[in-house]
Amino acid sequence: MRIVITNDPIIPVPPSGYGGIERIVDFVVRGLVAHGHEVTLLAHPSSQTPATLVPYGVPPHTGARARATELWQVASHLVRHRHRYDIIHSFGRLAALVPVLPMRGIPKIQSYQRPVPWRSVRIAARIAGDSVRFTGCSTSLWEHGRPGASRWRTVFNGAPMAPYTPVLRVPDDAPLIFLGRLDPIKGVHHAIAIAKGAGRRLVIAGPRQSNDRGYFEREIAPHLSSDVTYIGELDDRGKNALLGTGAAFLMPIEWDEPFGIVMAEALACGTPVIGFRRGSVPEVVRDGRNGYVCDTVADAVAKVACLSAIDRAAVRADFEARFSDRALVAAYEALYAEMVA
Repeated sequence: MRIVITNDPIIPVPPSGYGGIERIVDFVVRGLVAHGHEVTLLAHPSSQTPATLVPYGVPPHTGARARATELWQVASHLVRHRHRYDIIHSFGRLAALVPVLPMRGIPKIQSYQRPVPWRSVRIAARIAGDSVRFTGCSTSLWEHGRPGASRWRTVFNGAPMAPYTPVLRVPDDAPLIFLGRLDPIKGVHHAIAIAKGAGRRLVIAGPRQSNDRGYFEREIAPHLSSDVTYIGELDDRGKNALLGTGAAFLMPIEWDEPFGIVMAEALACGTPVIGFRRGSVPEVVRDGRNGYVCDTVADAVAKVACLSAIDRAAVRADFEARFSDRALVAAYEALYAEMVA
C-alpha cells in the first residue's frame, strides 16, 4: 500500500530524548517499510526514517501564525498529492485533515494518544462519512464518547522488542521500580508508601518535571535513603537495565492516563506491573497474569507479596502479543487493509 503518515513537527522522529508518540510513529513506519509498503512521513526536518521524509514546521512551533502555517503545510501536501496515496494516517492534529475530509474516496485515520476533542471529531465524521476512522491508544480514551463508537478502534501503544531484554528471574530482594516524570499525578509519593509498607527497596528514575515545583523537595527528597534511591533521568539503554532488575514496576497514577508506554517497557523486560485502577491500567494489566490492578496503597502493598506467583516469561509473552512493535504494525496494517478494501 501507499501510505502517508503525519506527525506534529515539534519533536523529531524518533526523539533523541523525551518523546512518546514520536517513538510509536518511528517503529510503526519502520515496520511498514520492512513489510514492503511505500510510506511517506510528514514530520520534523531532523527526523531519521526509512520512509520518504517530507519535512515541515515553523520553529518554535508556538503562536497562532506558526501553528496555522504548519497546518497549511500538511493540508496542502495532502491535497496536492492525494492521488499518490491509498490511505492517510494522522498522528498529528485533526485540523490538518480538514481539506481532505470531504474527499470520501480517500480512506483517512486519525489516531489519538490524549483526551479526544469530541466536538471536532463529530464534525469530521459528518463531513467525511465512512471514509474516516479513529483510533485510541486505549479503550478508556474513547469509550465514553458515544455515539459514534462504531468508527473507533483501540490500537494500544507499545515498545519495540529488540531494545528490551527479558529477565526471567530476579533475586528475592529485588527492588520495586518507579520510572516516569516526577509529578504528583504520576504517584511517586504512593510508590514510596507502597515500598515502605511492603518492606522493599525502591529505585526512582525520571525527569524532575512537575507543575508542582515543590513536589520533589516535599514528597520525595525527605524519604531518600539506602532503601529509596533516585537515579535521575535514563536513556533507553538505562531503562532496559533498570526495569529488568525490578520485582515489579509501580504505576500508582492519580489521573486517567490514556496509556503509559513505560508499562509496556516494563512488561518487555518480564517485569510485572502493579498499578492503580485508573485510565488504561485495567486494560494493560491482566490481574494475576502480568501484574495486579489495585485501588489503594494498602492493596498494592498486599500484592507485592504475591509477585512470586507471576511467571515473568509469560509477562514477556503477553507484551509480545499485545504491545510489541510487531503487534502494533500488524494492527494498523489490518485496519489499513479493511479501509482500503
